[in-house]
Amino acid sequence: MSTTADGFVTVARVGEIPEGGVKLVRVDDQTIAVFHIDGEYHAIDDICTHDGGPLAEGEVEGDQVICPRHGARFSIKSGAALTFPAITPVQTYPVRVDGEDLLVGIAD
Repeated sequence: MSTTADGFVTVARVGEIPEGGVKLVRVDDQTIAVFHIDGEYHAIDDICTHDGGPLAEGEVEGDQVICPRHGARFSIKSGAALTFPAITPVQTYPVRVDGEDLLVGIAD
C-alpha cells in the first residue's frame, strides 16, 4: 500500500466494492471496513465498541451496520452508536477518490 504525503493510503480501486458492499482492509495494525453506500465511500473501524465484534460481518441496512454479536447499530457515515448495547461511537476515517484509486486517511 502506498501512502500520500498527507497520510492517505490506497486501499482499493473504484468499482471494486459494489454498491451496498464492504471491503476489509488492513492498514498497519488497524482493520478498517470500507463501505460503498449511496454512491459514496465511508470507512470505519471494524470493531464494535460494545464488545469488539466484527462490524463488516454485520447486516447493512441503509446507512447503518448492525453488529452480528449483540445487534448494536452504528451509522456508517458518522460512526455514531445508534442503539444499545453500544454507547460509544466507532472511529471513522476520511475517504477520497483519486482517479481510479480509493484512499483512506489514517490519523497518526
